[in-house]
Amino acid sequence: MILAIVIGVAAALEDGGGKKDGANKSAAATASAEPSATSAPTATGSAAAEVITPQNNPEFAALLTTDSCDNANQDFATKYRGRTVAFDGSIVHMAPHGDYDTRYDFLLGPGDKGPNTGIGPAFKYEDVNTLDLKLTGRNIPATVRAGDRFRLVAEVGEFNAKQCIFFLDPVSTEIQ
Repeated sequence: MILAIVIGVAAALEDGGGKKDGANKSAAATASAEPSATSAPTATGSAAAEVITPQNNPEFAALLTTDSCDNANQDFATKYRGRTVAFDGSIVHMAPHGDYDTRYDFLLGPGDKGPNTGIGPAFKYEDVNTLDLKLTGRNIPATVRAGDRFRLVAEVGEFNAKQCIFFLDPVSTEIQ
């Protein structure tokens, strides 16, 4: 059977596409559709390469390891607003958002110390439910709580200098 397929493909290639019937037209349409399908992963791949991490961005690495609320925070938020960051972090605190029972405000910190986090800026996911966290990884829990550790991937929002809080929008949250 494999031999028959190889012979069929070779015969089609030998023909050189000289026939102008409907079969060749649909084959050409399929072939022209394939490059756009393959170009989408390439675009996604390049977007993934642009994720800001402490390993590829010294500014971000410095923010995650200091406890000051200076202009570097505002500068980073302004420069990278709308860009994606990824870092290992934990839930420092979570509280219901307003009067909601299933929507929360999450205060997040770099590292794995949860409520005992003492370095880095405070990051906040505001008005999200646990489905918005887009949990991935092994053993996804039914609930999350303060102290849980994650690989956080999020979009940079604004920085509130009065509260010294970075607002982020979750992209994905990998269980650690």
